[in-house]
Amino acid sequence: MGKNSSLFRKKTVDQILRDANASDGGLAKILGVRDLVSLGIAAIVGAGIFSTIGLASYNGGPAVSLLFVFTAIACVFTALSYAQFASTVPVSGSAYTYAYVAFGELFAWIIGWALILEYAVSNMVVAISWSEYFVSMLKGFGITLPGWLTMNQESAHEAFEKLQQSGAGALSSYELFAAQTYQSAPRIGDLAVILNLPAGLITLLITALVYIGIRESRTASNIMVVLKITVVLLVIFAGAFYVKPENWSPFAPNGVPGVLSGVAAVFFAFIGFDSISTTAEECRDPQRDMPKAMIYCLVICTILYVLITLVLTGMVNYKELNVSDPLAFVFQKNGLDFMAGVISVSSVIAITSALLVYQLGQPRIWMTMSRDGLLWKRFAKIHPKYHTPSFATIVTGFVVGIPALFFKMDFFVDLTSVGTFFAFILVCGGVLYLDHKGISANSKFKVPYINGKYLVGLLFVLSIAGIILYGQDTIAEWRALSLAEIMEHKLLTIVFWITWAVLTVLSYRHNFSSLPVAGILTNLYLMTELGASNWLIFVIWLAIGLVIYFSYGYRRSKLA
Repeated sequence: MGKNSSLFRKKTVDQILRDANASDGGLAKILGVRDLVSLGIAAIVGAGIFSTIGLASYNGGPAVSLLFVFTAIACVFTALSYAQFASTVPVSGSAYTYAYVAFGELFAWIIGWALILEYAVSNMVVAISWSEYFVSMLKGFGITLPGWLTMNQESAHEAFEKLQQSGAGALSSYELFAAQTYQSAPRIGDLAVILNLPAGLITLLITALVYIGIRESRTASNIMVVLKITVVLLVIFAGAFYVKPENWSPFAPNGVPGVLSGVAAVFFAFIGFDSISTTAEECRDPQRDMPKAMIYCLVICTILYVLITLVLTGMVNYKELNVSDPLAFVFQKNGLDFMAGVISVSSVIAITSALLVYQLGQPRIWMTMSRDGLLWKRFAKIHPKYHTPSFATIVTGFVVGIPALFFKMDFFVDLTSVGTFFAFILVCGGVLYLDHKGISANSKFKVPYINGKYLVGLLFVLSIAGIILYGQDTIAEWRALSLAEIMEHKLLTIVFWITWAVLTVLSYRHNFSSLPVAGILTNLYLMTELGASNWLIFVIWLAIGLVIYFSYGYRRSKLA
C-alpha cells in the first residue's frame, strides 16, 4: 500500500458513529430545530450585518444588496451539501468529519486546520467589532474609556505617521483621535502601551459561558437572537421612513468590480450557517433537523440583509458608510440619536451571540480531531460535570482573546473568507463523491438531483461565448498584463476555468448532480475576488498545519 495510500485512509460512516458513541462522557443531546435555527441566526446575523456591511456598501453602493443575493445562492448550494453530510454523518466536526469520509485523512486534516483558521479568525473580528460598539454605547451613557485601552497598536501608529506626513487636515476624526491616543498612551521604554481591552474581556466571559455548558449557551443564544431580530426589523421599518430614493442613484457607482470588492465583507456576513453542523452530536434528531435548520437560516438572513442594505444606502449616501458601526451611524446622521443609542446597546448584545456560537464551534472541531488521534489527547477531554470539551474550550479562549487585544479587524476579514471558501468547496466536492460511491443511499436528506451530464458543459460553453461576445474590456485587460502579472493577479481565475472544464468532463462521464457542482464553481469564483496577500497567509497557515500533521498526527492517527 505504501505511505501514499495511508495519507488518504478513510473512515467509514459506521466507524465515525461508533467512535462518537464510545467517547468518554458524551455530549448532552438537547437541541431541536428551533434551537439550531436560533444558533444559526446567532452566528450569521452578527458582526457582518453590524459592521462589515458598511464597508461593502461604501465600495459597491446600493448594488451590494444584489451581492447578498448572489452570495446567498452560493451559500444555499453549499448548505444543501452540508445538510446531506450532516444527515449521513451526524457527529461533531463539521466539514472536517465529512472530508474524512469522502477524501481521506490528509484532506480531513487540511480542512480541519482551515476550519480552525475560519472559526478563530472570525471570532477575532467579532470580538473587535463588539468592542467598537461597546465603547460607543458607553459614550452614549457619558462614560469614556481611555483611548489606549480601546484600540490596536497598528491603527494608532498608522494614524500618527499620517499626521506627521500630511497634517491634521488630511485625517478623519477617528484617525485624529487614534494619532492623539498614540502620542498620549503610557509607554514602556519606546513602546506605546495600546490594547483593545474590551475585546479581550468579552472573549474571556464568553469562553467561561461555553465552558459551563451547551444548555446555558442555548438559553443565552435564544434570548439574544430574539433581541437581535427585533433590532434588525426596527432598523428596517424605522429607517424606511427616512429613505431618500435619490441616494440609490447611481445604483452601482463603481460598476461590477466595486460590487465584487465587497465579496469578503458580504461573505463574512453569511459565515456561520456551517457552525450549526458542529453541534450535530448535541442535536436530538440531527438527520431530520440539521437540513431544515440550515435552509431556514439562510432564507431568513438573506431577506433581512437585502432589506437592511437598501435601507442603509437609502438613508445616507453610500460614500459615508465606511464606518465600523453603520447601523447606529445612519440614524445619528439623520438626527435620530435615541434610535442610534438603542441600536448601539442592542448591537453589543447581538454581536455577543455571534461570538458565543463561534466559541462553541471551534472546541468541538478540535475535540473531533483529537478523538481521531490527529491532535493531543487532552483536546478530546469532556468535562465530567458540564459535558463540554473543557480543555479545547480554554485553549480557544486564549487563541481568540490574545490576538483580539492587539490586531486590527480588516486584516482578519479576508483571511476568514479564504479558509471558509476552501472548506465549502471540499464539502460540495465530497457530496459528489458520496453520491458516486453510493455512501449516502440511506441518508434522510439528499441534495435535490438535477443531472449535470450536459448542463455543466452547456453553461461552460455559453460562458466562454458570452466573454468573447460581450467581454471586450476583460479581454483587453488580460492582453495588457505581462505573464508575471497574470501569475500574480489572475492565477485563481485560471484555476476557476480549468476546474470548470474538468467538472464538465467528469459530469458528462459520471452524471454528476448539478447543484454541488454549482456550489464548487460559485465558491471558487467568489474566491478569485480575494486579494493575493490573503492567499499567501493561508498557504503559510496550511504549511504550518502540514508540519504538525506529519510530526504528530500521521503516526498517532487511530487509523494508523
